[in-house]
Amino acid sequence: MDILKVEHVSKIYGKGETSVKALDDVSFSVEQGQFVAIIGPSGSGKSTLLHILGGVDTPTKGKVYVDGNDMYTLNESALAIFRRRQIGLIYQFYNLIPVLNVEENITLPLLLDHRKVEQKNLDELVDILGLSTRLSHLPNELSGGQQQRVSIARALIASPTLVLADEPTGNLDRKNSEEIVALLKQLHKEKNQTLIIITHDESIALQADRIISIEDGRIVKDEVIRK
Repeated sequence: MDILKVEHVSKIYGKGETSVKALDDVSFSVEQGQFVAIIGPSGSGKSTLLHILGGVDTPTKGKVYVDGNDMYTLNESALAIFRRRQIGLIYQFYNLIPVLNVEENITLPLLLDHRKVEQKNLDELVDILGLSTRLSHLPNELSGGQQQRVSIARALIASPTLVLADEPTGNLDRKNSEEIVALLKQLHKEKNQTLIIITHDESIALQADRIISIEDGRIVKDEVIRK
């Protein structure tokens, strides 16, 4: 079953002679539970695409369906709710709230949505991510790798339909990068969540089920690596 459908999406920034076409008629679909890597040179449009898939940037043209829902027919408040419940976003620079401790950062999406924190789910997640002894720590008391683990837990705490990661290892050393990718793969497999990663790292891309290559805002290659 296709959990994500992207139909003829274009994104243009600016107007007239100064306009820039970041995405140019992009179409593809992703099956439930698939692990997809999106690669391309700097400025190719891959991060713009991820932000549109995540509901944090709007397409100039085209449609994006997540679990059958046309995201950009939703009004602003409905889209915010949909994004919190259905999409988990992991960023390169963590985006943690500095005054909140680890547990508060992780559970923030549920609290914003006035939903109860399921203690069993939280305990399982922090155990897998090696954060059980860090729950009362503030972000500035953690290493970069630990902060990214918190970011992953925050993205997954609401059991989203779609998990999107924008260069999740771009700010980490090789050892931490390998650990983060291994954890993402483990959680993806155990929870059967759909995972899309933007990456410059070929070794990460080759671990995906499928690699989509983007250049100049267009898909130039879409290759299934494994089924």
